[in-house]
Amino acid sequence: MNVASGQGLSASEVATRIADGRTNAFVQDTSRSVRSIIRANVLTLFNGIILACFLVLFAIGRWQDALFGFSAIANAVIGSVQEYRAKRALDRLALLNAPTARVVRDSGEAEIDVAQVVMDDLLVLRAGDQVPADAIVVGSGGLQLDESMLTGESDAVDKVQGDRVLSGSVVVGGEGTATVDRVGAESFANSLAAEAKRFSLVASELRSSIDRVLKWVSWIIGPVTLLVLNAQMAALGGWDQALSTGAWRDAATASIASVVAMVPLGLVLMTSITFAVGAVKLGRQQVLVQELPAVEGLARVDMICLDKTGTLTQGDIVFDEAHLLTAAPGWERVLAWYGRQNDANATARSLASRFTTPPDELALGRVPFSSDRKWSAVVFADGMWVLGGPEMVFPAQRFTGPRYTHLAAQATDLAATGRRTLILARGTPTGDETVPADAVPVVLLTFRENIRPDAADTLSFFAAQEVSVRIISGDNPQTVAAIARDVGLDDALGFDARDFPDDDGEFLRTLNEHVVFGRVTPDQKRRIVVALKSAGQTVAMTGDGVNDALAIKEADIGVAMNSGSAATKAVARLVLLDNRFSHLPSVVAEGRQVIANIERVSMLFLTKTAYATFLAITFGLLLLPFPFLPRQLSVTDGLTIGIPAFFLALLPNAQRYVPGFLRRSLTFAIPAGAAVTLGLGCYAFLAAEQGIPEPEIRSGSTLILTIVGLWILIVLSRPVTRFKGLVIGTMMIGLVVIYSLSVTRDFLQLVDPTMPTAVLVLGASLTSIGLIEVVRFVHRRLARRDAGRVAVQSTAK
Repeated sequence: MNVASGQGLSASEVATRIADGRTNAFVQDTSRSVRSIIRANVLTLFNGIILACFLVLFAIGRWQDALFGFSAIANAVIGSVQEYRAKRALDRLALLNAPTARVVRDSGEAEIDVAQVVMDDLLVLRAGDQVPADAIVVGSGGLQLDESMLTGESDAVDKVQGDRVLSGSVVVGGEGTATVDRVGAESFANSLAAEAKRFSLVASELRSSIDRVLKWVSWIIGPVTLLVLNAQMAALGGWDQALSTGAWRDAATASIASVVAMVPLGLVLMTSITFAVGAVKLGRQQVLVQELPAVEGLARVDMICLDKTGTLTQGDIVFDEAHLLTAAPGWERVLAWYGRQNDANATARSLASRFTTPPDELALGRVPFSSDRKWSAVVFADGMWVLGGPEMVFPAQRFTGPRYTHLAAQATDLAATGRRTLILARGTPTGDETVPADAVPVVLLTFRENIRPDAADTLSFFAAQEVSVRIISGDNPQTVAAIARDVGLDDALGFDARDFPDDDGEFLRTLNEHVVFGRVTPDQKRRIVVALKSAGQTVAMTGDGVNDALAIKEADIGVAMNSGSAATKAVARLVLLDNRFSHLPSVVAEGRQVIANIERVSMLFLTKTAYATFLAITFGLLLLPFPFLPRQLSVTDGLTIGIPAFFLALLPNAQRYVPGFLRRSLTFAIPAGAAVTLGLGCYAFLAAEQGIPEPEIRSGSTLILTIVGLWILIVLSRPVTRFKGLVIGTMMIGLVVIYSLSVTRDFLQLVDPTMPTAVLVLGASLTSIGLIEVVRFVHRRLARRDAGRVAVQSTAK
């Protein structure tokens, strides 16, 4: 039939619709403006504090003490760049990949841009076309559409007059015409895109924990600053004298030193750098990290939801086996003929890989495939060959007897294994579109989806890591269950999503009782993810179709195949560029390294925040001069915390993730900070009592902080490997050089300690070190107890 015989719209009718705005043009809103990204990363409270301190030091001529400003700049730049990358990925989200559409206008066929399609246009659909807008079929010649990217159903869908076709689906067989009834933002593909593209950042325990610390510090930084400033002014003879003599500059510098030391800027920067390095390493393994904290996120996942098509399977149909029923010469050549037809669907095309020699003669007649009868036929000299579903070619009410009963039972058994079945039969040509009454089943054909070779091993890895799995698909539940059993889920039974209960509690109970779900709609996929998250689980979702986009967006970590739709890749946190599911264990390992190492270096930075806060409060209450200049803290912190933390954060570390990162970090940092404060406070008080000059007190305080800081570095590096020893040794040498060179000593305003100062420095250092060893001993016991409790909880689940 000529399905493109309609008149279509006239030029004036098209112009009217364009003037009314009823076109397929769709301008996607920006997910997040560049201005808002920069504002979020630059105009923060702490950047404001750092900038204010930076400007004050420049204004009073103390630029040497403003080194901390570079860390704040680096934080803002890295954060802005990463969020801008996420924004660009979302803005590029597009479901329609076809650049043109085929329409009938003024009784002639024309190719136009997808954006120029208007309401009521008559679309011409042929094999390979992507549907540009939602439409209603008005003519069909065996029209079949692949809607797997939209619905998850991998079987081709037959379309007849009156059926709806959705934008984004692909014509895989036959041809047809359809009248457009929804365009632009109202079409299915674009409405789904609009919902999926809402901007959001991946949940990160590291980032949220650090943000919480920054929030806590923000509440106390103002009062502490005033407390320190008042103490410095009092130590200089009072406010009036300090203001009249200009000594207030020294008080302001000391106050800024206390404020800057309290802010763990280095921890924020180190976390960003560690994420970035992890992303680069995964990039070399063909894993694109679209948002850096996703590297950490997958290491925390305890539930992974998998779409079948494109994840466990490669999304294509492959010929499985031919089960010969009746000796009939020439059946292989007939199947080769079927596999080479231009209008062959995916199932028929798979025959060409096994059957390569078609008949020498031309076909004498043909019955095209019909979605109503579910079979097609071809006539050669030796008879009429019929190919179709066993139950449609040989319906029980027409064909009776042991032969047909056995065929039905065998087809049912094979279908239960997840394979699709077709029957090839031969009989006398009928001359019409009916199966010959004397048709004999010749061969039963089975087909299967091509399972990814790495799927079973990857699922075994997650099982060993105590990560639960849920397989959710738009396909038949039994088919999905059979594939699940093929990849190692031995007891998998399919649950039909059409039977999901409405009650949320019952719904969650169903999710806990079953592993495989079929006939799942896109909204149900999202509901599954939301329900699992509400139950306290960290959920990853993998997929490749548009039907997966909403669930992937909602999941804690979304993983997309590069072969999938643009929408799915745009909203995913991770994209497997070579479509290899087996990369996920590498991502988990990288995430564990990030978490374990950041937890270690966070103890360094949070210990500094703790002792800086305690020192500021202590010296403020005792009205003692703050014992550091900002430049002294910048250099010592860099060599005992910042630089070694960079190397420690990049070391291999396969430690299992245990929830409670911030609590464990603070249970070490706070008491360790108190130990440092006790040693420094006692030293400063005793030194002031003995009348030791202020420059010498500062030099002694800097030396104590250097010694104790190096010891904390050694404690947190245990066990000290050769590489860690090299890093620690290098830092020691660097500190010796700084204390030895006159240039650096003058810059840092360091003076040689007298004997009383040296004795106090040694005593204070040993006191702090002894207390830190006690803290570390208790902390390790608490960490082991947490790990044991989590292991017990995991086993209970």
